[in-house]
Amino acid sequence: MSAAAGSIRTGIGGWVFPAWRGGTFYPAGLPQREELAHASQHLGCIEINSTFYRAQKPAIYAQWRAQTPEGFRFSAKAPRTITQTHDLTTVGERAERFINGISALEDRLGPLIWQFGDSHPAGAAEFDRFLGMLPRKVDGHRLQHALEVRNPAAWTPALLTAARAHGAALVFSGSDEYPSFADPTADFIYARLMHSRANLRAGYPARALEQWCLRAIRWARGEDNPDLPHLAAEAPAGTPRQVYVLFIGAAKQRNPGAAMALRDQLLQLGDG
Repeated sequence: MSAAAGSIRTGIGGWVFPAWRGGTFYPAGLPQREELAHASQHLGCIEINSTFYRAQKPAIYAQWRAQTPEGFRFSAKAPRTITQTHDLTTVGERAERFINGISALEDRLGPLIWQFGDSHPAGAAEFDRFLGMLPRKVDGHRLQHALEVRNPAAWTPALLTAARAHGAALVFSGSDEYPSFADPTADFIYARLMHSRANLRAGYPARALEQWCLRAIRWARGEDNPDLPHLAAEAPAGTPRQVYVLFIGAAKQRNPGAAMALRDQLLQLGDG
């Protein structure tokens, strides 16, 4: 999906979930080995959550790449052995090992999500040094790094400056539990929306999806979001961006429906 020179991908976290089988998302009788191929035909991005617990072998990533169409992207959560370490100056080798392995996804590799919990003590200076350690490219492929910083105390103007200096995005967390002051600090936006409702087939009310649709289009076109004024601070106006909108957690059984409903709205508006 495109908006001007930017692009918008909608998606979900993971692709293995029993409640998605039997016609809810996956057709009845679809073999589990074909679920990734099916999901990637209907969605623009899937966030790999398993890498937070254990990195896969490069051969597994290569298999996943082979099952997905051109233009599809995987995002991936970095291992917790990195992001739960308080002294970030010690994690360079582990980060390099993770990146070298997941680079087997090749052109299917999208943002790498570095998720730091609400008790992680790092501030702007530590994140600045951490981002400076991360490679910008691997095998000629430009990397997209996104920080998800859940400690409200870390959200300062200095954090925005550090992220912007390294071209890293700050994850927009669509949840009341985590900070959401994700000013555009990179040429891409990564939003994780966490309010799907079990009683709605599309997870979200139609009006809420319409609002997210318009926000995504403005993000992709490099425009400010007047309904989210904190996102306008120091943003380079008019710079097209890639946009990833992922439906995560909450009523997980509804997340594929939400991602496809948002995709369909974008298509109707001519941005697909």
